[in-house]
Amino acid sequence: MKIGIIIYSNETEIVWNAFRLANFSLKAGDLVKIFLLSKGVEYEKLDSEKFNIKDQAKSFLDNGGKIFACGTCLKSRELDGSEMCPLSTMNDLYEIVKASDKIISF
Repeated sequence: MKIGIIIYSNETEIVWNAFRLANFSLKAGDLVKIFLLSKGVEYEKLDSEKFNIKDQAKSFLDNGGKIFACGTCLKSRELDGSEMCPLSTMNDLYEIVKASDKIISF
């Protein structure tokens, strides 16, 4: 199955659970893409000892997942893209939605 996950929250536990689901889905054999939108582009700043978001994101990428981040959302927060938060466009989000069997938003 092809799963698209849209993360638009910057609540630590919610983002952590989104990445946990993404990793679980990859291990189940699904193709998974994450699009970071709005406050979701701030996810790298949310890492904590209790909610290891960066470790979850690294595992996701290492196991074949793809992350995209809204370039406009990054720029409005004066953030730059990175390997774990790559600058992307609405076209990328559209393609994820179009190609996915299921879309989940957090």
